[in-house]
Amino acid sequence: MVFNTGAALLDAIVLAVVSRESEGTYGYKITQDVRQVLEVSESTLYPVLRRLQKDECLAVYDMAVDGRNRRYYKVTDKGEAQLHLYQIEWKSYSSKITNMFEGGK
Repeated sequence: MVFNTGAALLDAIVLAVVSRESEGTYGYKITQDVRQVLEVSESTLYPVLRRLQKDECLAVYDMAVDGRNRRYYKVTDKGEAQLHLYQIEWKSYSSKITNMFEGGK
């Protein structure tokens, strides 16, 4: 992608991906889901996950899977509220950019 992806957009995408799973999801799956819309490495996403956890937008829990510990992430109420704000902002922002590209005001 030729456009830079800022921290807020990454946060919004990660929150959207994690919010799809009511019981939460794990890092590798989050990376795969985000890669459907944006080329990003795991080393880029894990700091995003930590930041969202620190900001209390994600809750974290561990679960044993096939004898190994897997860390799961789940959107909190605060995260849902933040995601809603991101969605509102994105609709406005993307609409303005689309209008600009299409010759509108």
